[in-house]
Amino acid sequence: MLEILYQDEYIIAINKPSGLLVHKSFYARDAKVYAIQELRNQIGGQHVYPIHRLDRKTSGVLLFALNKEILKIMNDRFAAREVEKKYLAILRGWPPEELTIDYDLTNDDDIKQNAITYFHRLQNAEVALEFNNQPTSRYSLVEAIPETGRMHQLRKHFKHIFHPILGSRPHGCNKQNKLWLENYDLKGMMLHAHQLIFNHPIDNSQLILNAKINEEFSRVGTILNLDLSKYK
Repeated sequence: MLEILYQDEYIIAINKPSGLLVHKSFYARDAKVYAIQELRNQIGGQHVYPIHRLDRKTSGVLLFALNKEILKIMNDRFAAREVEKKYLAILRGWPPEELTIDYDLTNDDDIKQNAITYFHRLQNAEVALEFNNQPTSRYSLVEAIPETGRMHQLRKHFKHIFHPILGSRPHGCNKQNKLWLENYDLKGMMLHAHQLIFNHPIDNSQLILNAKINEEFSRVGTILNLDLSKYK
């Protein structure tokens, strides 16, 4: 059963679990279950139209339209950058306190696209986990706000500044991922879409939708002694 964060006659939002595809994908032909069909079945067979996307391994707020007219309105607002998306991520290392990453990304058609991400660091962590001949390993919790919506943008941007998202594959640190798999059985990715802010497509009232972090994100936070209480 999907957790519904908001629902009216025009839009519906869920807290997408990590590992669930939004829809069928050429890149994940092994999947048998999709958010679209699960949500449609859950609300009595009504058609739902995803307004934006989340990676398979990314959890958090996912917004759907309940008809094609609303889909167009919301697609236009996303394109005009009138929707604010906020993500939580656990990164390798201690990045700057805040930074705007303006780094172009190339899509699957070899077209270079402008991509901008702003983030600020929320908390630091250091644990007794040996890595690269060092007795400890450093990590950080950040809140990231992508101004553009490119495929795997956050994963690629954080790798670009040498602070990859923990558990990210392929845009991460394979050695770190192996270290966490062997020591903590970590198989997920520490990226969560925790908040979506936008105006309602009909009455234009502001909506702020919040999605609680999942158990795996919370478990990693406990290992790192991060205070995630406001996100649970």
